Amino acid sequence: VQLQASGGGLVQAGGSLRLSCAATGLSFSNYALGWFRQAPGKEREFVAAISWNGGSTFYADSAKGRFTISRDNAKNTVYLQMNSLKPEDTAVYYCAAALGTPTYGNSRSYHYWGQGTLVTVSS
Repeated sequence: VQLQASGGGLVQAGGSLRLSCAATGLSFSNYALGWFRQAPGKEREFVAAISWNGGSTFYADSAKGRFTISRDNAKNTVYLQMNSLKPEDTAVYYCAAALGTPTYGNSRSYHYWGQGTLVTVSS
């Protein structure tokens, strides 16, 4: 199983980025997917998640109204559209996959993890 995250980069505050995570080696449509992030010196935290069929989405308070998670099961890819970025959004962003219906905000519910992509938001 491999999750390959991409789309990170340097952006000014107020800007946008779209992260992608392509999965191989698993039955993608059977998995819930999540995005987590880890800022320097901080613990990994939940950002957003989407159910196996895309019918339900979940967001951390910090992401609500600014970020949108979506998935394309035909492409085995999950996305995180991030708008109105703030310097405090600076972190390494990780995608993760959980079989079935996990506790979406709990990183320990996820079975597979990508390598992370760095997002840096300048003020």
